[in-house]
Amino acid sequence: MSHAPVLLREAADGLRVKRDGLYFDGTLGFGGHALEILKRGGRLIGADRDADAIEAARERLGSYAGRARFVHANFGDAPEILKSLGEDKADGILCDFGVSSPQLDRAERGFSYAQSAPLDMRMNREDTLTARAVVNERSEEELRRMLYEYGEERHAGRIASAIVKRRAAKPIETTDELADIVRSAMPGSARREKQHPAKRTFQAVRIAVNDELGEIRRLLGAVPGILRDGGRIAMISFHSLEDRLVKTAFRGWTDGCVCPRELPECVCGFVPSMKIVTKKPIVPGGDEISENPRARSAKLRIAERMAG
Repeated sequence: MSHAPVLLREAADGLRVKRDGLYFDGTLGFGGHALEILKRGGRLIGADRDADAIEAARERLGSYAGRARFVHANFGDAPEILKSLGEDKADGILCDFGVSSPQLDRAERGFSYAQSAPLDMRMNREDTLTARAVVNERSEEELRRMLYEYGEERHAGRIASAIVKRRAAKPIETTDELADIVRSAMPGSARREKQHPAKRTFQAVRIAVNDELGEIRRLLGAVPGILRDGGRIAMISFHSLEDRLVKTAFRGWTDGCVCPRELPECVCGFVPSMKIVTKKPIVPGGDEISENPRARSAKLRIAERMAG
C-alpha cells in the first residue's frame, strides 16, 4: 500500500528537526513524514485516528522503536496525548490534513466516487457516524448548507433536493449511487468540467462525517501552549477551508491586537505568541506533481513559537 508524503523535504526542513527533539506528527498516516523526522534524529509521537494507519506505520518504523511512540487518537487531542505520555511540550508539530491515498484507494472505506462501496468515509472506524447516515438522515436544508460550506458546491441546492427525492424511494447505500445522483442533478455545463462532478459533494460529506474542520480548530487553538520556545509547526492543507483556518490562526497569533487603529500604541496588552516563517505558502514543484498528482493542491505553512 503506497503513499507518497507530500512536501516531505520542505516540511522536515521547515521543522528544523534537531537530534533528540520531540516531534508530534498528528496525521501519522503510513509514516512518510515521521520516517524523515526519525532519520534526522528526532524523537516522535505519532497519532492517527485510523487504526490501520497506526499499525502500518508501527511496522514501517519498527527499526526506530526506541524513539517512536504511537497513539490511536485525533490530533485535536494533542495536549491530552502529550500529557498521557509524560510530555508537556514538543519541539515541533506536523499535520498533513485531509484523506490519505491508502484510504482513498481502498474501496471498502467508501471515500472515493471512483469505486463502488458502502457509504462509510469514517477515518476512525470506531466512530458511529457514517456517510450513509449523513446522506440519508439530514434534512434537505442541512444537506444544502453542508454541501455549500464544506464542499463550496455552487449547485448545493439542486444536489440536496435530488438526494432527498431519491432517498424517499429507498435509502442511498453506496458511493456510486451518490455519485450518480450528484451527476444527474447538475446542469450539463457542470458535468463537462474537468474534475469529477461529485468531487465537492464527497469532500463535504467526508468533512461532516469526521468533523475535520473542528479537529483543525482544536489543534490550532492548543498549539501555542504545547510548543516549546523556538519550536515550529508545519501545516499542510489541501483545500481552501483548511488553509483558511491555518491562515486565520497564524494571524491571531501574530497580529491579535484589538486596539483602534488611530491609537499611537497598543494598550490592549496583546503579545504575539508566534511568528510566521512562510510569508507565502510553500507548494509542490512540477516534478513532485508529476510523480504524485494528488499533491497538486497542497500548501505548506510554517510558524515558530516565540519566547514568552
